[in-house]
Amino acid sequence: MDNRSRTLSILNYEAYDRLPLVHFGYWTDTLEKWAAEGHITTQEARDYEYGNAVDVALNKRLGFDITWKCSFSWNMRLEPPIEKRILEKRADGSRIVMNEDGASVIEKPGTTSIPTEVDHLLKGRKEWDEIYKPRLELFGMKRINAGIATINGENIQFDRGGRELLLKQDDGHPHGLYCGGLIGTIRDWLGLVNMSYLLVDDEPLFDEIAETVCELTYQGTRATLDSGIRFDFAHFWEDICYKSGPMLNPKVFAKKFGPKYKRITDLVKSYGINLVSLDCDGKIDALIPIWLENGVNTMFPIEVGTWNASIKPWREKYGRELRGVGGVNKYIFGCDRAVIDAEIERLRPLVDLGGYIPCPDHSLPPGSQWENVQYYCERMHRVFSN
Repeated sequence: MDNRSRTLSILNYEAYDRLPLVHFGYWTDTLEKWAAEGHITTQEARDYEYGNAVDVALNKRLGFDITWKCSFSWNMRLEPPIEKRILEKRADGSRIVMNEDGASVIEKPGTTSIPTEVDHLLKGRKEWDEIYKPRLELFGMKRINAGIATINGENIQFDRGGRELLLKQDDGHPHGLYCGGLIGTIRDWLGLVNMSYLLVDDEPLFDEIAETVCELTYQGTRATLDSGIRFDFAHFWEDICYKSGPMLNPKVFAKKFGPKYKRITDLVKSYGINLVSLDCDGKIDALIPIWLENGVNTMFPIEVGTWNASIKPWREKYGRELRGVGGVNKYIFGCDRAVIDAEIERLRPLVDLGGYIPCPDHSLPPGSQWENVQYYCERMHRVFSN
C-alpha cells in the first residue's frame, strides 16, 4: 500500500498494512538548530516549506512518511493584500508593522513566534466597504489559477502545470483541498476584541462579513472541484480556541457559522469527498458537536496541551463518525527515550479504535532532538505495522 491508500483506509475503518507516519512541520528555530548541529544544511533550513523538496528529504532522513498538509490551496484572502509597511521603529529594535490583513503587529528581531497584534485597520462599515469587501470578489478563475499545488516535493502554480499533476494523483500521498477558515479569517482582520464588540455593536455588519467570506469560499471551492480533480479530503482552518475553550460562545458559533460549514461540506460531499478535516488548536471540545453536525468529521491536531486532549472521550461520545489526526505530545522529542516509549504506549489503544492517525500536535519545537525524532519514527514503524 502507498501512504494515500493507508491514510484513506484508516480514516474509513478499512484494513491497512501499517500506520503512515505523519508530522506537522517544524519551527524555524528547530530547523536552524538542526543546521547548527550539522544534521541539515543552512540552505535546507532556509528553504523549508510544508510538502516541498526539503520536507520530502527530511521525511526520508527522519523516518516520516507525509506532512498533514493539503496539496492544493487557492487564494481566498484579500486580493490585492493590504500593503505591508512599517508604522513605527522602536528603540529596542522592535517595530510595529501593518501586515497583509491590515493588522498592526509588533515584530521583534530574532523572534519567530506569532507577533502581538496591537491594532487593526478594519474597525467598522467604512473600512469594510472601501478596503476589505472589494478585495473579496472571486474574479473568475484568477484566484484558483494563482493557487499552489504541492506534489512530489514541488510547489507548482495551478495554471502552470499544477492542475495536470493533481489530475494524475500518482505520488502516493493523500491530496487535500484547502477550504479556508470561516471565522479565523475574520478574527485575523478584526482581532479578537474588535470582533467581539462588532458582534454586539453592529451585528448586521458582522453577518455581512461572515456571509461574504462564506460565499467566496463556496464559489472558489466549487470552481476548483469543477476543474475535474478528485481530492481525497477537504480541509478547514480556524484556530479559535484557547487552552480553556473557544474564543466565541458555542451557541453564537452554531448559529452564525454552523449553516455556513454545512453549505460547504455538502458541496464537497456532492463531489464524492467524505473526509473533511479541520485544524484548530486549543481545547475544542465545546465546538466538536457543532462541526460534526455540519459535516466536519476529522479533528486535527488534537493538541494535548495542559488539558490532555485525546480522541478517546470524543469517540465515546460521538461514535465512529468522528475521526482524528494528531494527538501526540510535541514536547516528547526534547525528553529522554523512556518518555517517547511511554507516549507510544499511550497511543496503542487509541490507534486500536480505528479512524485515527497519530501525529505530533503541532510543529516540532526548538527543544526537539534530531536523534529523538528518528527514534520515535523507528519505534512507531515497529509498533504499528500489521
